[in-house]
Amino acid sequence: MIRILNAAEAIPLFTRKNNRLIEVREEVKAILDEVEKRGDAAIRDFAMKFDGFDRSSFIVSEEELVNAERSIDHALRSAIETAAQNIRSFAKLQMPSEFLTELAPGHFVGQIVRPLETVAAYVPGGRYPLPSTVLMTCIPALVAGVPNVWVTTPKPDQAVFAASKITGATNIALIGGAHAIAAFAFGTETIPKANRIVGPGNVYVTAAKQILAGNVGIDFVAGPTEVMILANEGNPTWIAADMLAQAEHDTDACAFLITTSKSLAEAVSEQIDSQLAVLPTADVARAAISSNSAIVLCETSDQAFDLANMAAPEHLCLAARSELPRVANAGSVFIGPYSPEAAGDYVSGPNHVLPTSGAARLSGGLSVLDFVKIITVQELSRDALEHVGRDGATLARAEGLEGHARSIEVRLNA
Repeated sequence: MIRILNAAEAIPLFTRKNNRLIEVREEVKAILDEVEKRGDAAIRDFAMKFDGFDRSSFIVSEEELVNAERSIDHALRSAIETAAQNIRSFAKLQMPSEFLTELAPGHFVGQIVRPLETVAAYVPGGRYPLPSTVLMTCIPALVAGVPNVWVTTPKPDQAVFAASKITGATNIALIGGAHAIAAFAFGTETIPKANRIVGPGNVYVTAAKQILAGNVGIDFVAGPTEVMILANEGNPTWIAADMLAQAEHDTDACAFLITTSKSLAEAVSEQIDSQLAVLPTADVARAAISSNSAIVLCETSDQAFDLANMAAPEHLCLAARSELPRVANAGSVFIGPYSPEAAGDYVSGPNHVLPTSGAARLSGGLSVLDFVKIITVQELSRDALEHVGRDGATLARAEGLEGHARSIEVRLNA
């Protein structure tokens, strides 16, 4: 079912491009233009067309949220609360600090931290509800102090509503797709204009975020989900299970085992075949495993890490903490046999909204830092300006900006 390749054969799989974004761009652009021109009327038309929307309002009422919270069973509520606590604790650790320090006598510099005013968290409404995405996108924003946190999702779902209520993100719009991204990018009669839109979505959502990135802040343009496991020994059953867990997301997902052990490669391949036979989501996983995934046999451990850093995977699984210094590019790292990527999807704390398709070479995953502005501060005394001002005037004149130079010197010559 899964290919066993050498390093050279595997490289094209790591560098695949998402041509689907290009294919839908014109269609998405037309949707965005309509929402910008017609506001709520356009949103309603697209919501009816694509999602069968039949409500009087896009906005979910407080009563619906309360009823949803009451309707979920105790086990699900407990799981949501446990995950929320860990995500919140991790986000607090990431929160940047304010400071003001004296570089030299009378020369103070520092920073203040301020939250964004409004953010929108996109929660997909595909085959299954995704309450975990509510937690991962909203909690860091709430920890950052964002006063207006919105969830936008195309389908009413009790688990999503309950997670929103428990989390404290009680503004919910029942819209999805490219028209939801447009609504929060431009603002409408009902929907506020957001400073940033975050969260995963299908190719139409991703294309909309890409097109509107100049109008609104986004997290990143995400492609198909991916996992890469670097292991030369280990439990083949567990490794195969981790690969299939990622493959069941969708048919474009990809899963890789990078190893120097031929015996491990063969054992994991056998386990994948065996587990697919009993996996309820086997149809999706089988397509992803056969088309986009592979077991890669490397000659050395150095070659394995070179491949991993070149691929910059969304999820990177390592055998031991001692291997961390060799990691240059990854969305999130999972260490040891008891740290499955699936735990990171839900409950361990770090965010599961991560860069894909090599974007981890440029940025990390969603964090509390995406929801704050770090504003620098400076205060100079007369003596401090005297100490640095002549150099400032010199640099200004070197750039042909005489007014800059004089704005310094008028104080020094007073």
